[in-house]
Amino acid sequence: MPATPDLTTRAGLGRAITLIESTRTDHQAEARRLLAAATPLAGKAQRIGVTGVPGVGKSTFIDAFGTMLTGMGHKVAVLAVDPSSKRSHGSILGDKTRMARLSMDANAFIRPSPAGDTLGGVGRRTRETMLLCEAGGYDVILVETVGVGQSETVVADMVDFFLVLMLPNAGDELQGIKKGVLETADLIAVNKADIDEQAARRAARHYETALHILGPSDPDWSPPVQRISGQTGQGLEDLWITIQSHRKKTEASGGRARRRAGQQVRWLEALIVEGLSDAFAADPEIAARLRQTRDEVAQGVLPASTAAEDLLAQFFGHT
Repeated sequence: MPATPDLTTRAGLGRAITLIESTRTDHQAEARRLLAAATPLAGKAQRIGVTGVPGVGKSTFIDAFGTMLTGMGHKVAVLAVDPSSKRSHGSILGDKTRMARLSMDANAFIRPSPAGDTLGGVGRRTRETMLLCEAGGYDVILVETVGVGQSETVVADMVDFFLVLMLPNAGDELQGIKKGVLETADLIAVNKADIDEQAARRAARHYETALHILGPSDPDWSPPVQRISGQTGQGLEDLWITIQSHRKKTEASGGRARRRAGQQVRWLEALIVEGLSDAFAADPEIAARLRQTRDEVAQGVLPASTAAEDLLAQFFGHT
């Protein structure tokens, strides 16, 4: 049996994450043992989700924000999920080049992971990776989303604080903003405020109005709107102060503990669904029948609902 990776070193942490991402049976067995040992050591970090449309400057912001935090004495882990190609199943994995300062920082760890076929581009093992990073001594975890599809709400359900980055000068600032994103935001930050301060102020007022109309989803917290710049560092210290204030308030009220407890239960339910789906797809009898059934459904010979019921009945009948 290979030696257990040392989570306190970047190389060891990287090997541990590779283990939990592996689909090999022997690697999965070792990964379960590793996670069981790491879980009691985890749970104390500040978990922050970061999202925003492409071009909003997520990587530049994380590079500056993470570097500021390591300068304060924190250890920062960045879990950045890259979109995988639907054709080649490849991934750019360019986050380390887009976070030049942070990638060279001894107190930072950046793990780019291909999204694969998972919902909205969120890596299947992101939650386990967070646990390993926390067990390795990282006290701030930044999870960067692809910023498309439903990845925002998925990441919001695995972090303590969800940060939404917005552009200051994108025409109608409210156009195209999904209601679900605003409802899950703990703070909206208008990035690139250094480019046009007047536009940034105007955009901030629009977002404040939108949040006021929606009303806070958390009785302990009203999401603020702040103006920042990842390029110049403007507003980053105030942003961290706000995140710390959110932590203190939700810890005092019990909201933070309730949020994490709910996330754990939903994670359990998701893993059960994922396991059943994998077992269904791997069943040789189901796989053989599914090819013909798909053709019949596509041709309109068989209703999809009837086909699904028949396949599930066959699967559960011999499992």
